[in-house]
Amino acid sequence: MSTAVVSDRQTRMYIDGNWSDARDGRTHAVVNPANESVLAEVAFGDRADADRAIEAAAKAFPAWRAASAYDRAKVLKKTAELMRERSATIARTLTSEQGKPLPEATAEVLHAADTFEWFAEEGKRAYGRIIPAANVTKRHYAIKHPVGVVGSITPWNFPAALPSRKIAPALAVGCTIVSRPADQTPLTLIQMFECLADAGLPAGVANLVIGDALAFADALFEHPAVRKISFTGSTRVGKELIRRSADQVKRLSLELGGHAPLIVFPDADVQQVAQAAVIGKFRNNGQVCIAPSRFYVHEKIASDFTEAAVELTRNLKIGNGLEAGIQVGPMIEPKALEKTAGLIEDARSKGGQILTGGGKSSRFDKGYWFEPTVVREVNGSMRLMTEEPFAPVMPLLDFSKLDDVIAAANNTPYGLAAYVFTNDLTIATRMAEGLEAGIIGLNDPVPATPQCPFGGMKESGLGRELGIEGLDAYLETKYVSVGLRQG
Repeated sequence: MSTAVVSDRQTRMYIDGNWSDARDGRTHAVVNPANESVLAEVAFGDRADADRAIEAAAKAFPAWRAASAYDRAKVLKKTAELMRERSATIARTLTSEQGKPLPEATAEVLHAADTFEWFAEEGKRAYGRIIPAANVTKRHYAIKHPVGVVGSITPWNFPAALPSRKIAPALAVGCTIVSRPADQTPLTLIQMFECLADAGLPAGVANLVIGDALAFADALFEHPAVRKISFTGSTRVGKELIRRSADQVKRLSLELGGHAPLIVFPDADVQQVAQAAVIGKFRNNGQVCIAPSRFYVHEKIASDFTEAAVELTRNLKIGNGLEAGIQVGPMIEPKALEKTAGLIEDARSKGGQILTGGGKSSRFDKGYWFEPTVVREVNGSMRLMTEEPFAPVMPLLDFSKLDDVIAAANNTPYGLAAYVFTNDLTIATRMAEGLEAGIIGLNDPVPATPQCPFGGMKESGLGRELGIEGLDAYLETKYVSVGLRQG
């Protein structure tokens, strides 16, 4: 199976408008999770490289801030155009380093391009306002001001979409940025930065640093030029970032863990909902922060839903994402594989009934493969009900009363997403209002889109990405009061 071609430039960091090796020459191997082959050796920087990128962003900030929103939009729109033109190449790279099927990778790259285009336009609407004065000798107004240098940290599961949600709005409003991809998936972001560079982005405005996570975090939190940090990742790490932000009162946006309920009412079409549930659960092999993780099915249709879901899950086509017709790829790395196996073993030991799947796949000589799994007889003591699973596991539970299922769905520290399938407007309204989640999918298993806010409640994060809220995340509000000369 052929993989993406990676050029010499596509293994380097991008700092101050130049493709750069690490200061000390270190490199890091990027591994294909489908076959464990090494795709490339990429530059792997240290604290000095991170500081160099921050200094470049700080130097570039005054001129980029002073540029008109229309000039900034031209660069972002051109970036979107180039990403679309190169989407086939970028998507193959994404599949090769991350594992998801090529159609999913292509859709992700196009979503990222849409994000750049949407914020290119929205950046022109960073409006202030005139405020009526109580004193006729004064005038009041509020204006928006870019926060400054931004640090961006993104994970491996969506290596195109997640960086775009930080880079595009930051650049649109006049911020400069230093972005770090996950160690497992840097190649996709490198190719996105090629699009930014070829679109005419001035040197230093956006910088790409690949390297040690702790050293990068130290640089962001200790360098006074960095005013804002945007992080997508685990709740555990997010809490540590909150603690570290106190020293310099850094602004944070945090999109953290989730444990989304999917709730099916008896008026829903069982076959259609089972299809949507299986797609939502096993997309990216369950390695999605908003993937449904607990499936509450009304007792009147529980048997029919279970039968349909098990059949659909058994028939999913698993394999290398570059092959035609593949629906489920590998997991990202051995650690993820072992965690999933541990969740299943824990469920079995506590009475869980495995209806399909339940183990590592033996059909592949190499790679990190786990069979899509459906579990019944689930109880609240199981790890898969208390931890963010991030795994291809579908736990099924019954319910009978609306209030009870709302209480069960909310009984978690997470509040990122929730899904409801019903054709009853009253039920839909009560669920949308009662569920404690930042994103509610009503008859929609894939709700994310650039123009709508994305983010969580409770321990699932702070702030919102995408939508107008995603633009506001990179702006300060500045109040100006003017005293008029008398006479």
